[in-house]
Amino acid sequence: MAEAIAAQHGAASRAILFYGSCLREEQLDGLMLDFYLIVSDYAAAYSKRWVATANRMIPPNVFPYAHDGLAAKYAVLSEADFAALCGPDASNVSVWARFAQPVRLVWALGDAEADSVVDTLCIAPKTFLTLAAPMTSSQDPLDQWRRGFALTYGCELRAERTNRSGSIIDVDPDRYARVSAALGAVIPVPFADRRWARLRRRGKWLSVARLAKASLTFAGGIDYLAWKINRHAGTQIEIKPWQRRWPLLGAVVLVPQLLKQGAVR
Repeated sequence: MAEAIAAQHGAASRAILFYGSCLREEQLDGLMLDFYLIVSDYAAAYSKRWVATANRMIPPNVFPYAHDGLAAKYAVLSEADFAALCGPDASNVSVWARFAQPVRLVWALGDAEADSVVDTLCIAPKTFLTLAAPMTSSQDPLDQWRRGFALTYGCELRAERTNRSGSIIDVDPDRYARVSAALGAVIPVPFADRRWARLRRRGKWLSVARLAKASLTFAGGIDYLAWKINRHAGTQIEIKPWQRRWPLLGAVVLVPQLLKQGAVR
Protein backbone atom coordinates (compact mmCIF):
# COMPACT_ATOMS: atom_id res chain seq x y z
CA MET A 1 0.00 0.00 0.00
CA ALA A 2 2.86 2.38 0.81
CA GLU A 3 4.42 1.82 -2.59
CA ALA A 4 1.06 2.47 -4.26
CA ILE A 5 0.62 5.72 -2.32
CA ALA A 6 4.14 6.85 -3.25
CA ALA A 7 3.40 6.16 -6.90
CA GLN A 8 0.46 8.57 -6.73
CA HIS A 9 2.91 11.45 -6.30
CA GLY A 10 5.70 10.32 -8.59
CA ALA A 11 9.23 11.63 -8.28
CA ALA A 12 8.28 13.93 -5.39
CA SER A 13 7.80 10.99 -3.00
CA ARG A 14 10.63 10.57 -0.51
CA ALA A 15 9.37 8.32 2.31
CA ILE A 16 6.22 6.93 3.91
CA LEU A 17 5.56 6.47 7.61
CA PHE A 18 2.95 4.13 9.10
CA TYR A 19 1.59 5.14 12.51
CA GLY A 20 -1.52 5.12 14.68
CA SER A 21 -3.67 2.54 16.41
CA CYS A 22 -3.45 0.07 13.51
CA LEU A 23 0.19 -0.57 14.48
CA ARG A 24 -1.21 -2.51 17.44
CA GLU A 25 -3.77 -4.48 15.45
CA GLU A 26 -3.50 -7.84 13.72
CA GLN A 27 -6.96 -7.69 12.13
CA LEU A 28 -7.18 -4.64 9.85
CA ASP A 29 -10.52 -5.27 8.13
CA GLY A 30 -12.93 -2.44 8.88
CA LEU A 31 -10.16 -0.15 10.12
CA MET A 32 -8.50 2.81 8.42
CA LEU A 33 -4.71 2.70 8.22
CA ASP A 34 -2.75 5.91 8.80
CA PHE A 35 0.22 7.00 6.71
CA TYR A 36 2.34 10.13 6.29
CA LEU A 37 3.88 10.74 2.89
CA ILE A 38 7.00 12.92 2.92
CA VAL A 39 7.62 14.71 -0.39
CA SER A 40 10.39 16.88 -1.76
CA ASP A 41 8.07 19.86 -2.21
CA TYR A 42 4.38 20.47 -2.78
CA ALA A 43 4.62 21.89 -6.28
CA ALA A 44 6.27 18.67 -7.47
CA ALA A 45 3.81 16.45 -5.61
CA TYR A 46 0.61 17.71 -7.26
CA SER A 47 -0.66 18.40 -10.74
CA LYS A 48 -3.10 21.05 -9.42
CA ARG A 49 -1.60 24.27 -8.12
CA TRP A 50 -4.42 24.99 -5.64
CA VAL A 51 -3.89 21.62 -3.91
CA ALA A 52 -0.19 22.41 -3.49
CA THR A 53 -1.08 25.88 -2.16
CA ALA A 54 -3.53 24.41 0.35
CA ASN A 55 -0.86 21.98 1.58
CA ARG A 56 1.66 24.79 1.98
CA MET A 57 -0.75 27.13 3.78
CA ILE A 58 -2.29 24.61 6.20
CA PRO A 59 -0.16 21.46 6.27
CA PRO A 60 -0.80 18.62 5.90
CA ASN A 61 -3.25 17.70 3.16
CA VAL A 62 -5.10 14.45 3.90
CA PHE A 63 -6.42 12.02 1.30
CA PRO A 64 -8.32 8.73 1.41
CA TYR A 65 -6.82 5.67 -0.25
CA ALA A 66 -7.82 2.05 -0.78
CA HIS A 67 -5.58 -0.82 -1.84
CA ASP A 68 -5.91 -4.60 -1.83
CA GLY A 69 -9.17 -4.47 0.12
CA LEU A 70 -7.87 -2.18 2.88
CA ALA A 71 -8.82 1.44 3.54
CA ALA A 72 -6.36 4.14 4.51
CA LYS A 73 -5.82 7.84 4.76
CA TYR A 74 -2.53 9.55 4.20
CA ALA A 75 -1.23 12.99 5.08
CA VAL A 76 1.31 14.83 2.92
CA LEU A 77 4.18 16.94 4.27
CA SER A 78 7.21 18.39 2.56
CA GLU A 79 10.62 17.51 3.95
CA ALA A 80 10.99 21.10 5.18
CA ASP A 81 7.60 21.17 6.95
CA PHE A 82 8.20 17.72 8.43
CA ALA A 83 11.46 18.89 10.00
CA ALA A 84 9.96 22.17 11.25
CA LEU A 85 6.84 20.53 12.74
CA CYS A 86 8.86 17.92 14.63
CA GLY A 87 10.96 20.60 16.30
CA PRO A 88 10.49 22.59 19.53
CA ASP A 89 9.56 25.78 17.68
CA ALA A 90 6.61 24.16 15.88
CA SER A 91 3.46 26.25 16.02
CA ASN A 92 1.25 23.23 16.80
CA VAL A 93 1.52 19.78 18.36
CA SER A 94 0.03 17.62 15.64
CA VAL A 95 3.23 16.24 14.09
CA TRP A 96 5.68 15.90 16.97
CA ALA A 97 3.00 14.50 19.28
CA ARG A 98 2.15 11.76 16.79
CA PHE A 99 5.72 10.85 15.99
CA ALA A 100 6.77 10.70 19.62
CA GLN A 101 4.57 7.58 19.53
CA PRO A 102 5.51 4.32 17.77
CA VAL A 103 5.97 4.74 14.03
CA ARG A 104 7.35 2.60 11.21
CA LEU A 105 9.25 3.70 8.13
CA VAL A 106 7.59 1.43 5.55
CA TRP A 107 8.90 2.87 2.29
CA ALA A 108 11.73 5.16 1.21
CA LEU A 109 13.11 6.23 -2.13
CA GLY A 110 16.63 5.27 -1.06
CA ASP A 111 19.02 5.02 1.87
CA ALA A 112 19.69 8.76 1.99
CA GLU A 113 15.96 9.55 2.19
CA ALA A 114 15.45 6.88 4.84
CA ASP A 115 18.29 8.25 6.98
CA SER A 116 16.98 11.80 6.65
CA VAL A 117 13.47 10.84 7.76
CA VAL A 118 14.74 8.79 10.72
CA ASP A 119 16.95 11.69 11.83
CA THR A 120 13.91 13.99 11.78
CA LEU A 121 11.76 11.45 13.62
CA CYS A 122 14.28 11.38 16.45
CA ILE A 123 13.58 15.07 17.08
CA ALA A 124 9.91 14.46 17.92
CA PRO A 125 10.24 12.67 21.30
CA LYS A 126 12.87 15.18 22.42
CA THR A 127 10.50 18.03 21.58
CA PHE A 128 7.74 16.22 23.45
CA LEU A 129 9.71 15.81 26.67
CA THR A 130 11.25 19.29 26.68
CA LEU A 131 7.70 20.66 26.72
CA ALA A 132 6.09 18.00 28.93
CA ALA A 133 8.70 17.67 31.68
CA PRO A 134 8.21 21.20 33.13
CA MET A 135 4.46 20.59 33.41
CA THR A 136 4.75 17.96 36.14
CA SER A 137 6.77 17.78 39.36
CA SER A 138 7.26 14.03 38.91
CA GLN A 139 10.64 12.69 37.88
CA ASP A 140 9.07 9.43 36.71
CA PRO A 141 9.46 9.35 32.90
CA LEU A 142 6.09 7.66 32.45
CA ASP A 143 4.36 10.42 34.41
CA GLN A 144 5.98 12.96 32.12
CA TRP A 145 4.76 11.08 29.05
CA ARG A 146 1.23 10.79 30.44
CA ARG A 147 1.12 14.47 31.29
CA GLY A 148 2.45 15.38 27.87
CA PHE A 149 -0.15 13.34 25.99
CA ALA A 150 -2.95 14.76 28.12
CA LEU A 151 -1.75 18.24 27.18
CA THR A 152 -1.42 17.47 23.47
CA TYR A 153 -4.93 16.02 23.37
CA GLY A 154 -6.12 19.31 24.82
CA CYS A 155 -4.54 21.17 21.91
CA GLU A 156 -6.71 19.59 19.23
CA LEU A 157 -10.38 18.84 18.69
CA ARG A 158 -10.64 15.23 19.79
CA ALA A 159 -13.41 12.65 19.70
CA GLU A 160 -11.54 10.15 21.86
CA ARG A 161 -12.62 9.58 25.46
CA THR A 162 -10.76 11.47 28.15
CA ASN A 163 -8.68 8.44 29.25
CA ARG A 164 -7.31 7.83 25.76
CA SER A 165 -4.15 9.89 26.25
CA GLY A 166 -3.08 7.76 29.22
CA SER A 167 -3.87 4.51 27.45
CA ILE A 168 -1.24 5.34 24.82
CA ILE A 169 1.43 4.79 27.47
CA ASP A 170 -0.24 1.74 29.00
CA VAL A 171 -0.02 -0.18 25.72
CA ASP A 172 3.79 -0.31 25.92
CA PRO A 173 5.22 1.51 28.96
CA ASP A 174 8.64 -0.06 28.49
CA ARG A 175 8.93 1.58 25.08
CA TYR A 176 8.47 5.05 26.54
CA ALA A 177 10.86 4.32 29.40
CA ARG A 178 13.49 3.24 26.85
CA VAL A 179 13.00 6.40 24.81
CA SER A 180 13.44 8.57 27.90
CA ALA A 181 16.58 6.66 28.85
CA ALA A 182 17.99 7.03 25.34
CA LEU A 183 17.38 10.77 25.34
CA GLY A 184 18.86 11.25 28.80
CA ALA A 185 18.39 14.59 30.51
CA VAL A 186 16.43 17.08 28.44
CA ILE A 187 16.50 20.83 28.92
CA PRO A 188 12.93 21.99 29.65
CA VAL A 189 11.71 24.97 27.68
CA PRO A 190 11.33 28.18 29.71
CA PHE A 191 7.81 29.42 30.46
CA ALA A 192 6.36 26.10 29.33
CA ASP A 193 2.91 26.93 30.68
CA ARG A 194 2.71 29.96 28.38
CA ARG A 195 3.86 27.87 25.44
CA TRP A 196 1.13 25.30 26.09
CA ALA A 197 -1.49 28.05 26.34
CA ARG A 198 -0.50 29.29 22.89
CA LEU A 199 -0.48 25.77 21.50
CA ARG A 200 -4.01 25.18 22.84
CA ARG A 201 -5.39 28.40 21.37
CA ARG A 202 -3.82 27.83 17.98
CA GLY A 203 -4.50 24.10 17.93
CA LYS A 204 -8.28 24.31 18.32
CA TRP A 205 -8.67 26.83 15.51
CA LEU A 206 -6.20 24.91 13.36
CA SER A 207 -8.29 21.77 13.83
CA VAL A 208 -11.33 23.59 12.46
CA ALA A 209 -9.32 24.99 9.54
CA ARG A 210 -7.98 21.54 8.68
CA LEU A 211 -11.45 20.08 8.90
CA ALA A 212 -12.77 22.70 6.49
CA LYS A 213 -9.86 22.10 4.10
CA ALA A 214 -10.32 18.32 4.26
CA SER A 215 -13.91 18.73 3.09
CA LEU A 216 -12.40 19.94 -0.20
CA THR A 217 -9.43 17.56 -0.54
CA PHE A 218 -10.75 14.41 1.18
CA ALA A 219 -13.46 12.63 -0.81
CA GLY A 220 -16.13 11.53 1.64
CA GLY A 221 -14.34 13.45 4.37
CA ILE A 222 -17.47 14.44 6.25
CA ASP A 223 -18.62 10.81 6.38
CA TYR A 224 -15.19 9.81 7.68
CA LEU A 225 -15.47 12.48 10.36
CA ALA A 226 -18.82 11.10 11.51
CA TRP A 227 -17.47 7.52 11.49
CA LYS A 228 -14.44 8.46 13.60
CA ILE A 229 -16.47 10.42 16.16
CA ASN A 230 -19.09 7.67 16.45
CA ARG A 231 -16.33 5.08 16.90
CA HIS A 232 -14.45 6.95 19.61
CA ALA A 233 -17.20 8.88 21.38
CA GLY A 234 -20.03 6.34 21.16
CA THR A 235 -22.33 8.80 19.38
CA GLN A 236 -24.79 8.15 16.56
CA ILE A 237 -24.10 11.07 14.23
CA GLU A 238 -25.75 10.80 10.82
CA ILE A 239 -24.68 12.98 7.91
CA LYS A 240 -27.54 14.60 6.04
CA PRO A 241 -27.66 14.66 2.21
CA TRP A 242 -27.18 18.44 2.09
CA GLN A 243 -23.98 18.10 4.13
CA ARG A 244 -22.56 15.71 1.54
CA ARG A 245 -23.59 18.07 -1.24
CA TRP A 246 -21.93 21.07 0.43
CA PRO A 247 -19.27 19.42 2.63
CA LEU A 248 -17.44 22.63 3.55
CA LEU A 249 -20.59 24.25 4.92
CA GLY A 250 -21.69 20.94 6.44
CA ALA A 251 -18.40 20.54 8.30
CA VAL A 252 -18.44 24.10 9.62
CA VAL A 253 -22.03 23.70 10.85
CA LEU A 254 -21.27 20.32 12.41
CA VAL A 255 -18.38 21.44 14.63
CA PRO A 256 -20.38 23.69 17.04
CA GLN A 257 -22.99 20.95 17.41
CA LEU A 258 -20.31 18.41 18.30
CA LEU A 259 -18.74 20.75 20.84
CA LYS A 260 -22.14 21.43 22.46
CA GLN A 261 -22.88 17.70 22.72
CA GLY A 262 -19.42 16.96 24.09
CA ALA A 263 -18.72 14.57 21.20
CA VAL A 264 -15.46 16.43 20.59
CA ARG A 265 -13.54 18.52 23.06
